[in-house]
Amino acid sequence: SVLVVQPLIVTSLLFALPLSAKFSGIRITRSAWSLAIMLAISLAIFLVVGDPTEGDSNAPWSDWAVPLTITVAVAVIATIGGLSKLDGGWRALLLGSAAGIFYGVAVAFTKYVTDLLGHGVVGVISAWQTWALIASGAIGVYLQQRAFQVGPLSASLPALTIGEPIAAIFLGMTVLDERLRVDGPGIALIGCAVAVMIMTTIALSRSQARDTEGATAESTVGS
Repeated sequence: SVLVVQPLIVTSLLFALPLSAKFSGIRITRSAWSLAIMLAISLAIFLVVGDPTEGDSNAPWSDWAVPLTITVAVAVIATIGGLSKLDGGWRALLLGSAAGIFYGVAVAFTKYVTDLLGHGVVGVISAWQTWALIASGAIGVYLQQRAFQVGPLSASLPALTIGEPIAAIFLGMTVLDERLRVDGPGIALIGCAVAVMIMTTIALSRSQARDTEGATAESTVGS
């Protein structure tokens, strides 16, 4: 289920935190540890209480048309803003968001294409979802690199990190018919968990990006 996989991907931040501290020599702050714990707890609540269904990966084009158009339109608008003459921070933020959205689109198509692998190479090559997956992934890589070039990592990385799961979950629920098995008070609990996940993911991404930029600056000065 995309609703399971995508939230789990943000746990990369939890592994990156001690690794970056180890190799950069930067001390992990109490605030960063608190954010990491909050992220882990909110993620556990989302998966256990929400108990997402698997859905149906074999959705016809008619189901994809409207949600995919909306998603791509948002990414295109963000890309146009990112390629404009805005401040570098805003451009990095917008391009990072667009890259994350296209990565999210690729994730939604990956589920179906992976299922096709069991039916032979011909079935994979002849499916339009395969080429949509390749195109969205390639565009995502290009926009990610542009985002890293035009502005600070602290602006692009959080947008990239949060844009992917939001786009993938949107398509998972609107196209792949994935659902959360929750009602009543559980809905409010899931809403709070999602809000905390978004907040902590953005905060940890910014923290990691600032540490990376700081370590790079020190290395440059030292050389």
